[in-house]
Amino acid sequence: MALLQMNRAKLRKNYEVLESKFDKAGISWGVVSKLLCGDKLFLKEVLSLKPKQVCDSRVKNLRAIKQLDPEIETVYIKPPAKKSIRNIVQFADISFNTELRTIRMLSEEAQLQCKTHKVVIMIELGDLREGILGEDLIEFYQEVFRLKGIRVIGIGANLNCLNGVMPSQDKLIQLALYKNLIDAKFGQQLQLVSGGSTVTLPLLSKHKFPKSINHFRIGEALYFGINLFTGKTFKGMHGDVFQLRAEIIELTEKPFAPVGVLGANPSGETPEIEPGDFQKTGLRCIIDVGLLDIDPKFMTPCDKGVEILGASSDMIVIELTDDAKPYRVGETINFNLSYMGVLGLMASKYIEKEVIE
Repeated sequence: MALLQMNRAKLRKNYEVLESKFDKAGISWGVVSKLLCGDKLFLKEVLSLKPKQVCDSRVKNLRAIKQLDPEIETVYIKPPAKKSIRNIVQFADISFNTELRTIRMLSEEAQLQCKTHKVVIMIELGDLREGILGEDLIEFYQEVFRLKGIRVIGIGANLNCLNGVMPSQDKLIQLALYKNLIDAKFGQQLQLVSGGSTVTLPLLSKHKFPKSINHFRIGEALYFGINLFTGKTFKGMHGDVFQLRAEIIELTEKPFAPVGVLGANPSGETPEIEPGDFQKTGLRCIIDVGLLDIDPKFMTPCDKGVEILGASSDMIVIELTDDAKPYRVGETINFNLSYMGVLGLMASKYIEKEVIE
């Protein structure tokens, strides 16, 4: 059976490195938990780190977080859908918003629940995912400031989420200037300027960060320790908090080349056969995980001599080269994972989850 493992000690080490970094910079930050898909076993480990804030893009996940820790501050980090308004007010202390009509619905619901719901307005900085345009900023805030049951606490932005636009000092200065404009126009200080995510961390280390940007939302760096500018792991952090252990369910010497008339497989792929492959054989094994759970491009074998050949819905075929250690049916092969690999496995109901030390 395939098993996704979370290493408790490595997760804690990554958290401590980030906490130290932000503490020195005087910046608050929230842990982004959407990767965990609301799994309570793994959420408990994250909450045991004692983060001040947890951010997620699914209401069901925020409900699970509040059930585990009713006192922790929760943030809904995408524009709310109409059908989710009631639950967002109930389970999210803060929400990120880009639509005036949506904030009006949040206002009405907050009053019904006798709450004050906090909002951060997201602004477009060029990546062209969510965010209002700069020329609409003043009018937008003017309308939101009038709403009852709503407290506007900040401004924020996302980069590198759709078109790969990387953060830069100029982009962050632009966000800081928008904050200053709102403060000056309306005579009040926005509490939160949320301009940081994992992709922005290298700029913080290089001291290219405007002082007014005071909030980060961190997921990928916590779970993978990754510097998205270089693709390498940050010093002192771990890239293998998560690992997949997949069981070998078949192990056989087989020909390299398929036999018969070739057509497209269920994924729409038609193999290309090299002439020399018809005379070759290789040791192949099948592991009990497939495309239903993960795209093989998001997993990397931990051991030498293990090469992924292809996948079907619930099996992945692997070639074991001469460099591979001896394996037997029933043993497991371990894989390191990228963010999207863990996300697929977390979303699969067929994958067992486990916390290890």
